[in-house]
Amino acid sequence: MPKSEVKTSLLDNMIGVGDSVLLEPLTEDTFLENLKNRFDHSEIYTYIGSVVISVNPYRHLPIYTPEKVEEYRNRNFYELSPHIYALADEAYRSLRDQDKDQCILITGESGAGKTEASKLVMSYVAAVCGKGAEVNQVKEQLLQSNPVLEAFGNAKTMRNDNSSRFGKYMDIEFDFKGDPLGGVISNYLLEKSRVVKQPRGERNFHIFYQLLSGGSEDLLKQLKLEREFNQYNYLGLDSAKVNGVDDAANFRTVKNAMQIVGFMDDEVELVLEVVAAVLKLGNIEFKPESRVNGLDESRIQDKNELKEICELLGQDQAVLERAFSFRTVEAKQEKVSTTLNVAQAYYARDALAKNLYNRLFTWLVNRINESIKAQSKVRKKVMGVLDIYGFEIFENNSFEQFIINYCNEKLQQIFIELTLKEEQEEYIKEGIEWTHIEYFNNAIICELIENNTNGILAMLDEECLRPGTVTDETFLEKLNQVCAVHERFESRMSKSSRFLNDTTLPHNCFRIQHYAGKVMYHVEGFVDKNNDLLYRDLSQAMWKTNHVLVKSLFPEGNPAKMSLKRPPTAGSQFKASVATLMKNLQTKNPNYIRCIKPNDQKAPHIFAEALVRHQVRYLGLMENVRVRRAGYAFKQPYESCLERYKMLCSQTWPHWRQGSRDGVKVLLTELQIPPEEFSYGRSKIFIRNPRTLFELEDLRKRRLEDLATLIQKIYRGWKCRTNFLLMKKSQIIISAWTKRHFQRKKYLQLKSVTLIIQSYIRGWKARKLLRELKHQKRCEESATTIAAYWRGFQARRELKRLKEEARRKHAVAVIWAYWLGLKVRREYRKFFRANAGKKIYEFTIQRIMQKYFLEMKKKLPSMSPTEKTWPPRPYFFLDDTHTELKRIFHLWRCKKYRDQFTEQKKAIFEEKLEASELFKDKKALYTNSVQQPFQGDYLEISKNPKYQKLNGAVEEKIVLADVVNKINRANGKVAPRIFLLTQSNFILADQKSGQIKSTIPVMDITSVSVSKQTDGLFAVHLKEGSTAAAKGDFLFTSDRLIEIITKLYRTIFFKTNQKINVEINNEFLVQFNQDKVCVKFIQGAQKNGNLPTCKRKNNRLLEVTVP
Repeated sequence: MPKSEVKTSLLDNMIGVGDSVLLEPLTEDTFLENLKNRFDHSEIYTYIGSVVISVNPYRHLPIYTPEKVEEYRNRNFYELSPHIYALADEAYRSLRDQDKDQCILITGESGAGKTEASKLVMSYVAAVCGKGAEVNQVKEQLLQSNPVLEAFGNAKTMRNDNSSRFGKYMDIEFDFKGDPLGGVISNYLLEKSRVVKQPRGERNFHIFYQLLSGGSEDLLKQLKLEREFNQYNYLGLDSAKVNGVDDAANFRTVKNAMQIVGFMDDEVELVLEVVAAVLKLGNIEFKPESRVNGLDESRIQDKNELKEICELLGQDQAVLERAFSFRTVEAKQEKVSTTLNVAQAYYARDALAKNLYNRLFTWLVNRINESIKAQSKVRKKVMGVLDIYGFEIFENNSFEQFIINYCNEKLQQIFIELTLKEEQEEYIKEGIEWTHIEYFNNAIICELIENNTNGILAMLDEECLRPGTVTDETFLEKLNQVCAVHERFESRMSKSSRFLNDTTLPHNCFRIQHYAGKVMYHVEGFVDKNNDLLYRDLSQAMWKTNHVLVKSLFPEGNPAKMSLKRPPTAGSQFKASVATLMKNLQTKNPNYIRCIKPNDQKAPHIFAEALVRHQVRYLGLMENVRVRRAGYAFKQPYESCLERYKMLCSQTWPHWRQGSRDGVKVLLTELQIPPEEFSYGRSKIFIRNPRTLFELEDLRKRRLEDLATLIQKIYRGWKCRTNFLLMKKSQIIISAWTKRHFQRKKYLQLKSVTLIIQSYIRGWKARKLLRELKHQKRCEESATTIAAYWRGFQARRELKRLKEEARRKHAVAVIWAYWLGLKVRREYRKFFRANAGKKIYEFTIQRIMQKYFLEMKKKLPSMSPTEKTWPPRPYFFLDDTHTELKRIFHLWRCKKYRDQFTEQKKAIFEEKLEASELFKDKKALYTNSVQQPFQGDYLEISKNPKYQKLNGAVEEKIVLADVVNKINRANGKVAPRIFLLTQSNFILADQKSGQIKSTIPVMDITSVSVSKQTDGLFAVHLKEGSTAAAKGDFLFTSDRLIEIITKLYRTIFFKTNQKINVEINNEFLVQFNQDKVCVKFIQGAQKNGNLPTCKRKNNRLLEVTVP
């Protein structure tokens, strides 16, 4: 047998009894002894039928390896030794193969190992389901959501170092193949009071310690935090360090998990800022102050903490400080603002911290749901995993423990209904012989708490909502009146005299006999915690922050959405959530893991029998064992059973035409299953022993293999027959085509032979005729040929004679030409001797010039107009020629460069040239403008919708559009204006609205004045007596002074054909109304950067301070 097939059976080599149903004799003592025996041998899992009992070992065991996962994969539930993997595999296979939604309910006390059990279930399902990049990403996100929720929702308690302080229910969604698609997480009642106060020996939520321990120095500095725990009032110092827990490493794990789940870096930063703000809220201290009217009010002692909180949240410090000192109450149309005393201020501070953290946790759950939700809209199968806080009994039990224990009562009730009550009722309904087994039904306790009229939660809500003075004592009095006669309710002040002498029950407490034991609740804080009020001033202050996350957490702070309706109480909200959860669980097939805590010391190898016995009793495990022993391991409707196993019987396969029950009877009879192993109900078949079910499954598996073989055989036969027929048809076609080919080939050969014979015969006849024709032709042409030869002889003889005569004439001409040439050469020699020197000089000069031009061609400089180099001249006599060539080449090069310019670029260079003539060596600002291109329309008036109205008002082409600062004539202050220059006017408009303020014709402008400095101030002088000059000249400042004045200068010149005067001086006169004012420029320190500062000294002087 291969190594992978060696498995441990449920009954082989077993320590104790793996399934308590098989325990003999069955008593409570033997049940506990069996659990202890298995616990001592590191066997922490035991079955009660399909229910798994898990005893927390408080140590790591080597039973969760990948090899163990493969060992339990696709195995029957009872085939191997008890393990949580077996239950997870059974639930997953039922969901995948039988299309049944599943839920896994993990219950037990705090510290019993529920959270670890839920993580083991999820890790096993992730390991055995499908593979692939997308599937692996979904699995990783589902698994990594646990560290994030544990960091923000778990804390160290007296009973558990990693206690879940919230309830979590996760629906994991799968496709039809069993591959995970995503999930949805629901959270229930975070214990937010732990944020501001923890019992002695316990810690706040993990994230606070992880942030301070694992955050880098830069991160802590950014969050304005210090690493020491004792700097923060909200952190319990007596148990800040937990043995075996590395908060720094856990912080790195949490940050990595948030990235895997899908949190962006800025979202992580926002979350940590809120955590830091909550931590620092606890350091705000208040001091009392007395007002004149005698009322007490509070003030913040040290505002440094408040300042840092406001910096973290982007809040106005004054707004938050007022929210801590005043409370505004609204009723209809009236608003009343009252001061808060020190106690009320501390309450407001703690309420804000609790609400801020609680809403942050809810946001985290919703954000995780956004990342892990299924993207596809196909039909999904669902597996729910419930990990909720366990039953809690502390020395001081408050509202939180009451709500937690109520939730556990509901879970116990659904366990009773689904495993004990419902199963027994189903046996009776189906007509199965059954002896009723007694068990405790906790419905009476649930009714005591949740009854809509007389329930404790209903009375608490009624007390919170009624007018008048409401205190915890009035609530207790009401309980004493309504619940006095209830057998599960006890109180010192009850009208029933049963407990008047019970000195263990204080006056401010009441006691409930839960299924897990008696719990005494202190009513102090019940009303406030149920109201869960946050002053509206604080909500509105949080909504006014610039912090995106905090603003979204307090939508009720928006004045536009403000409502005077009272929000629902915490108890009613939790009751509705629990009802929804119970309804959801009842729609799924339940699988139970009952977690047991072996001792209160959280130590390994210690089995406290009394503690375990108590848990066994209130969990109803003994009743569960008795029901399972007396009942049946498996039940199924006849239709489903027949549909699943009909292939095991020849009579029912493949179709059964009669009733389903008759078909099942025929099936079980043919399989020879003993009658004591099953019973027939009215609508279902009941199988007693799980091994019988396993045998049916094995037979079905083997039969499916046989059917698969039969299907393969039929398919292969069909495939072979189809192939044979195809080959036969192909052979016939090939044979027909072959015969056709050979016959055609034979026909073509005969045709070819016939044509050849015909061609040979026709050729012989044609050649014979040709010979006869040729002979006749030769006879006819013989005389012609002889005559032709004779005429040719006569012609050649005449030609020879003519050639001889021509040669004689040519000889005479040649001799005469030679004689004439001799005479000419004699005359030329005489002439050459007289002019030889001049000819040689001209030839030499010609050669030198030729060489000069050829070398100049090789040494020409680049085509850049700014190039100054020129090749040196080789000879002095070429000096003028060399200079003239340089000039001509430069002019030609410049022409080539200019030919490349567009009309627009030529205009820009003309403007630059004009600016150079106006300002070069005169205005210090000119050098900065040389490299800046003149764009003109900087505001894009025609394209910008903001200036659509302004663009419609301007009919001419816009030469320049920019924002300038207009200087007030009276006080020297500046105001931004839009400066528009068209071909006829320059226009000033408001920068924000685009409304036109002034329109000045360019013909009314007489001159422009600027200083010699680097400032951008310039004055526009207007023609005296013109309409535009009513208030006087204009003063502006602009960084684009050079461009504005240049374009203004050119526009006026084109319009009037006259050049305006541009005065450049450090002192010049301007006309303001009827006064002449001297503008004087002085150097000094600037307050507004490089902008000039204008100050009106008197009616005659305006000083401008420039850098």
